[in-house]
This record gives sequence, structure tokens and C-alpha cells, in this order.
Amino acid sequence: MAKKNSGKHDGSATIALNRKARHDFFIEDRFEAGLVLEGWEVKSLREGRAQLSESYVLLRNGEAWLFGAHVTPLSTASTHIHPDPTRTRKLLLKRSEISRLIGAVERKGYTLVPLALYWKRGRAKLEIGLAKGKKEYDKRATDKERDWQRERGRILKGR
Repeated sequence: MAKKNSGKHDGSATIALNRKARHDFFIEDRFEAGLVLEGWEVKSLREGRAQLSESYVLLRNGEAWLFGAHVTPLSTASTHIHPDPTRTRKLLLKRSEISRLIGAVERKGYTLVPLALYWKRGRAKLEIGLAKGKKEYDKRATDKERDWQRERGRILKGR
């Protein structure tokens, strides 16, 4: 019998994570988007050559675009073209999702950040987070809470 999909993407199918986004933002909602890619980009993603650390998502003319994502080209793929590693890539979302995102981003302090790049049924997907920026004291509070949880685990384990 086939295994049911739990809604979360499989850890082995993960291409790249944006850990900095979880540190710098409060993630309030998540969306899954497809990507418009070229052939050399797909080959590079299969090799795991992608970085999302400095990337961001913008909404322009009713479309979502990924800026700043770095996909390192393979030296053996597409020798006849000159690939641009940080080109702007179009994101594929439903019209209802885009209108919801436009409404949310227009509110004060909200932004769209890429969280993870992964494979789903042979297609590259990008997990986008609707996020609100953290202040410096929020980051310190988060670090303090994480340290307390870790210490509490040690105390309970030592019993």
C-alpha cells in the first residue's frame, strides 16, 4: 500500500534551506510555489547546488518573483549558453493565493521570504513564508527561550 503524504516535504528531498529566515522573521503562514526553471538549473538543483540565504520574493503585476536565489551552474551542463546563477525566477501560484499574498504584504511589516527548496513528485517546489520582521529584542527572547528548552531537556533527562 502506498504511503500517505503527511503534507510536509520529505527531508531527503530538500535541496536548500533558508535558516536565516527563521531567525530574522516570525513566520505566520506558508505557501508552496512551483518554479519556472531552465534545463541547466534543474540539473544543478539535482546536484544540490542552490542557496536561498540572500533571496527574497516580490509581487509585481500580479505575479510572484524570486530574486537573489543562487543556483551554481554545473561545468558539464549547457556549455553552449552562459548561465546567470542569480537570475530572477517566476513563481507559480494560484490566482487566489497571489491575491491573498498581495493583501497580506500591503499590511504594515509583512514580507515574503523563501524558506525551503525541495522536490515533490519530480518537480522543484519553493516554500514561501508570509513573515513579519523580528526586532533585536525578539531575537534575544527567542534565543533565551531556545536555551531554556535545551536546559530543561537536560534537567529532565538527568533525573
